[in-house]
Amino acid sequence: MEDLSAKKREIDEKLQMETQKLAFLKDSLNKSNQLTENMVSILESFSSRLHKLEDTIVPVHRDTKNLQKLQDNIDKTLSSLDHVISFYNVAKDVEQTIREGPTGRLDSYLASMARVQNAVDFFSTNNPGSPELNTVTQLFESGKDQLEREFRNLLTRHSRPVPAVTVLDMLGTEDDSEDIPLEHLPERTVAELTEISRWLISQNSTDFMNVYAQIRSNTLLRSLDGLKEHQAKSGSAAGVSPASGGSRKLALKDTPTKKTAYLKGRTIIRKAGSSIMKHSSLTSDTARRQGSNVVAELKDDVSDTETDTCILCISALLKLMQSESKLMEGVIPERYHNSIFEQLVQQSMDGVVADVENIAISAKRCIGKHDYSAVLSIFPVLKHLRAINPDYEEALKGTKQGHKLPSLMSTLDTTGAKALEEFIDSIKNDPDKQSNMPKDGTVHELTSNAMVFLQNLLEYLHTAGGMLAAQVAAGGRQVDLYPGQLKAAEVNERKLSIYIGKVLGALQLNLENKAKGYDDPALTAIFLLNNYHYILKSLKSSGLLRVVVLQTSDIEEHYEDIIREQKRLYSKSWSGVLRHILEISGKTVSQQRAAPQMGKVRSILITTTRSNNKIHQEGLKEMGLWRGSWMNFQLDCLCILCFFCQFIFANVILILPVPNMYFPFTQPQILIIESNHVSTTLQPLGHTNLFSGLTE
Repeated sequence: MEDLSAKKREIDEKLQMETQKLAFLKDSLNKSNQLTENMVSILESFSSRLHKLEDTIVPVHRDTKNLQKLQDNIDKTLSSLDHVISFYNVAKDVEQTIREGPTGRLDSYLASMARVQNAVDFFSTNNPGSPELNTVTQLFESGKDQLEREFRNLLTRHSRPVPAVTVLDMLGTEDDSEDIPLEHLPERTVAELTEISRWLISQNSTDFMNVYAQIRSNTLLRSLDGLKEHQAKSGSAAGVSPASGGSRKLALKDTPTKKTAYLKGRTIIRKAGSSIMKHSSLTSDTARRQGSNVVAELKDDVSDTETDTCILCISALLKLMQSESKLMEGVIPERYHNSIFEQLVQQSMDGVVADVENIAISAKRCIGKHDYSAVLSIFPVLKHLRAINPDYEEALKGTKQGHKLPSLMSTLDTTGAKALEEFIDSIKNDPDKQSNMPKDGTVHELTSNAMVFLQNLLEYLHTAGGMLAAQVAAGGRQVDLYPGQLKAAEVNERKLSIYIGKVLGALQLNLENKAKGYDDPALTAIFLLNNYHYILKSLKSSGLLRVVVLQTSDIEEHYEDIIREQKRLYSKSWSGVLRHILEISGKTVSQQRAAPQMGKVRSILITTTRSNNKIHQEGLKEMGLWRGSWMNFQLDCLCILCFFCQFIFANVILILPVPNMYFPFTQPQILIIESNHVSTTLQPLGHTNLFSGLTE
């Protein structure tokens, strides 16, 4: 029971609590409904007021927006009016600046020109027929002319020819990395020229570029003329700058040996001729010719200087063209470089081409007069042109001037090859005049000149060989005789070897014909012996033999056989003396063998010489005027006699005439030969009676 009472009390308590909560909820619901009604009332009132406000503000906002647009339009109109008014004032504002020119104030001047250009564009678009357009157009054209005039004045004022000393220093730098920079124009001037150039190009004006080409062309030409004058005044074309103390030299590239090329040919010929003159007897005709030789040497010196100066100008023009090309990079737009550069260098190129052509014409004129040494002036020029042609082609790429050097080289090839062929013909056809023959049997002038000429060809081996090969190609024949086996340099050597062989063959034939002009066979042998020995000696000493053997391997043996034969023929001139000695010795040989005492031998020799004195004097009278060209020949002739005498006399002293080693046959001497060796005792005697110094 108690449990039921307790549970009932618990239920009653819970019911009471729930009832209280229900009453609280009802009260809260009533309050919420009241608040909701109040909020709805407020919102309805706010909405009503908001509609009233909107009806009031929207018209005001619309009016304000319209007013703002009107304000903006007014501002824009005023700004446009100011802008238009400024165009009407441009002529007045910048006229003074335009009239005064851009000198010293290029930036402000270009700014003024920009204003004038804008005015022209404005009036052209908006008011084409207005007087203001005419005014600003005239002002613009005047300003443009001022800029073109300023471009010309700046270029003329600062364009000076490069001093000759600077050019020589620049050429004297062998290493390209050490090239001396040339400052043709000050940096500020170049900057101003560049600004003017850009502005003129923007206006489609190109006349200033022709002005640039003309002025720089004249400057380039004056630089070359100054170099020529400097070389003419200094009297030397060696390419050494006085400013550098002679430490730098013009290095001319060679192909393919990279050797420095200088003109030496005709100078060497003159020196060789002088040397031959000193060591040979001077006839009256030779002495008379010396006076004319002095004049000829002076003319040759002038020709040499012209040739060296021409070579120098070729190298100088290349360096100057390269520097001009660099200068153009900032001033002339790239698309106009080739055309303007061609105008710039054309006059100087024509001058250099004319110089080379003058050398070729002068050489042709001399060759026509049979002065074939003149062709040597062509070789250094042609050699240098071939070496420098690749650099010229690179510098003149894109122009029409690049064909001039190959054309020049072709002209020089033709001239030189023709001269070389005519030189062979001149040797073949050299007249066999007795008056031109050396009376002493020494080396003929033709032989000397021919060998010196060939020696000078050796210096330009590849140039001369290439010249001959080029003419073979021009004739439609195969140039490379050994296809696939030889390089171009080797082919050139072989072409020159063939040519030298032709010259030597023609020379030998002519010498044989000339030798027939002597009445005495001994003098004929002396003449041929001297000439052939000189040829062989020259081939060996000059290095020509190395080239000749490429095509004629037995050339040395050929000349040695000829020399040996001429020695044998000359030894026959002593046959009369030997015959007489043999006759006398046949009577006394038993006495010599029985009692080989000096007194008896001396008596035999005195008897022999007295009987043979007439023969000796007659022979010596002629042979004393003859000349052997070297010591070995004299000793060889002596050994021939000794060979015969050693079979006749045993352990005796033989006294024979021999020539002096350095002055052949000018002072007869006695050489004592004892037994099988030659004594060093030399006893000079008189010229009239060789054995007059002997007594019993």
